[in-house]
Amino acid sequence: MTGRIIIDLFTTLDGVAQAPGGPEEDASDGFPFGGWQAGVPDEAVGKWVMDGMSTLDALLLGRRTYDIFAAYWPHHTTGPEGPIGQLFDRVPKYVASRDADIELEWQGSSRVGGDLTAEIAQLRENHRDVHVIGSVDLVQTLLTEQLFDELQLWVYPVVLGQGKKVFPDGAAPANLRLLSAEVGDNGAVSLRYAPAPGRVRTGTMGQ
Repeated sequence: MTGRIIIDLFTTLDGVAQAPGGPEEDASDGFPFGGWQAGVPDEAVGKWVMDGMSTLDALLLGRRTYDIFAAYWPHHTTGPEGPIGQLFDRVPKYVASRDADIELEWQGSSRVGGDLTAEIAQLRENHRDVHVIGSVDLVQTLLTEQLFDELQLWVYPVVLGQGKKVFPDGAAPANLRLLSAEVGDNGAVSLRYAPAPGRVRTGTMGQ
């Protein structure tokens, strides 16, 4: 088996992916817009997310996102959110952390981070579709090291002007290949990319 590493992120038009889900999600650096996604609901995004999770058989999360998920999803395995809660509760969860002594109480959880490149290769051997949800700091590492197979962005018609970005200043130059693009009911856009080979080339338009 050669599985895929799929990155899932909700972002604004200016690329901010920090704390889309709620005010307490990630208030680091004084971020004042936690929960910005709630102001622009889009039913199509929910369908896209569920469709994308149909083959998910493992999660790879940063420590902050893991803590948020572990505090929430085990208690939401019934009702409207039940299918997602049951899925997350059932699949293996890998937590990227340099802290070898972290305690991971959510069932099926284990740490990675000693040698991320080798561990990603092992995840591809063991799983079909490993999803990285949120986890902006981890995502930036995966993008820089080209340790991903698909980047799924749900881009909302919002500009915040501050916050953690998917591609911050200093991000590694890279080419991407568009896999698909869809427009939702309230202006959100689904953009799926795969890594593309070669260096970023420059030149003069028209020549």
